[in-house]
Amino acid sequence: AEAVRWYRLAADQGHASAQINLGTCYEEGTGVAEDEAEAVRWYRLAADQDNESAQFNIGRCYATGTGVAPDEAEGARWYRLAAD
Repeated sequence: AEAVRWYRLAADQGHASAQINLGTCYEEGTGVAEDEAEAVRWYRLAADQDNESAQFNIGRCYATGTGVAPDEAEGARWYRLAAD
């Protein structure tokens, strides 16, 4: 729970790595209630900063239907962004 507090402070200031870590906490239910949609929201904020790890995570979420409706084409699009 303490880590989540620090991740949120940094994530709210726009730090992409903290946004990814906070997203992972929500996806796994670590230190917060599991909320896959909230995880995707944090991943997207980091991905909007061209963070490849976040783009990959969003691709995986679309590929598996984690926090979003499954969409293989959208997943592939995010995977391509991460790879570029």
